[in-house]
Amino acid sequence: MTQTADSQIPAVTEQSAAEQPNVTAAVHSIAERSRGASRRMARANRAWKDRALVEIAEQLVAKRDIVLHANRLDLEKGRNNGTSKAMLDRLKLDPARIDSLAAALHSLAGLPDPVGTVMRGQTLPNGLRLRQVHVPMGVVAAIYEARPNVTVDIAGLALKSGNAVILRGGSAAAETNVALLGIIRDSLDRVGLPADAVLSVDEYGREGAKALMEARGKVDVLIPRGGRDLIQTVLSTARVPVIETGEGNVHIYVDESADTEMAVEILLNAKTQRPSVCNTVETLLLHSGAGAGVDVLRSLAGAGVRLHVDDRVAAIVPDGIQVERATDEDWGREYMDLDLAVAMVDSMDDALDHIRRWTTGHTEAIITNDLGNADRFVAEIDSAAVIVNASTRFTDGGELGLGAEVGISTQKMHARGPMGLRELTTTKWIVQGEGQVRD
Repeated sequence: MTQTADSQIPAVTEQSAAEQPNVTAAVHSIAERSRGASRRMARANRAWKDRALVEIAEQLVAKRDIVLHANRLDLEKGRNNGTSKAMLDRLKLDPARIDSLAAALHSLAGLPDPVGTVMRGQTLPNGLRLRQVHVPMGVVAAIYEARPNVTVDIAGLALKSGNAVILRGGSAAAETNVALLGIIRDSLDRVGLPADAVLSVDEYGREGAKALMEARGKVDVLIPRGGRDLIQTVLSTARVPVIETGEGNVHIYVDESADTEMAVEILLNAKTQRPSVCNTVETLLLHSGAGAGVDVLRSLAGAGVRLHVDDRVAAIVPDGIQVERATDEDWGREYMDLDLAVAMVDSMDDALDHIRRWTTGHTEAIITNDLGNADRFVAEIDSAAVIVNASTRFTDGGELGLGAEVGISTQKMHARGPMGLRELTTTKWIVQGEGQVRD
């Protein structure tokens, strides 16, 4: 059976539900260990946490062969199971990707620690001194699909922000995640921080994921990262607070004034650099008067992109380029592959209407030489990230200087867009007095 790139919460193979007589109790026990570790992490200063991040980075490189061997086992299993090319790309680790993970941890260690920073403060007329400061969330849980890099990213961010984290990474990356988890926990132990600051419920499969989602009072916040099915399952099941991350039906609008060379370069990067990720463009909107249209279509097709076009775009497609006619399914689809839906619009109003109807609130971009159009697009688009004259691939924690990201939040609460260190903190009011009582 072929697996989709974004399937339901995946099961692990270690144990079946029948072999788990009390999964809820086991997950609650893990959460209690995590809570204990979170208290120690909350007291750790920046230097201590940074030593842990650097140690994890160095051990990832030193034990690269162990990680790659485990990853090859996962890839082989995925191919045998008919896993999609997009999913396999997200699952794959190679030496360069491991080096990137290590570099991200070093970068994270170099970032300021959000814990203890003061948001605001004042002294009241009665002499009370007030401060509102950033503090760790406590126990953070993450449920995600076949992306072992997320295991390292989320662990690193959680540790730097003084939290403990419980991971559910799924069966597709089971072997890789076991190897990574071992390296992370050993590294924490080496520097004197609690290994239980990073734990996993993978061995308990779907039942474990469900128990984690329902562990109200034991988990402070849950972050799902994956496709639509996973996120909707978490939102409909969870009893713990959830920060919603969303799928990326990302749009680029090429307006009438767009520079052709710029449009071609941006579209090629946004679609082909790594098509299996959420900040890849999935829909292109071409203004009917844009001179860049034909060149953009020709360049994309030449790069192997399969174009799903409306009737008006079909009429301008250069000879020899095969296209498919787009349907409503295409406008709402996150391909995560070398496919692109393309529509023609006659105005900014038409482009905005199309985006408002089909957006998932992730990222939208405009390519334009008209400052007024750029300003209007930025003002009227209601997505987590809005980009002018640059690739949508920049909606990424690492690219935006956050060190890494837990995910791209598409909600409108305290965290929106790429979620870095600050988004894994909450705040605490500290009131200091000298015997004052309220009248």
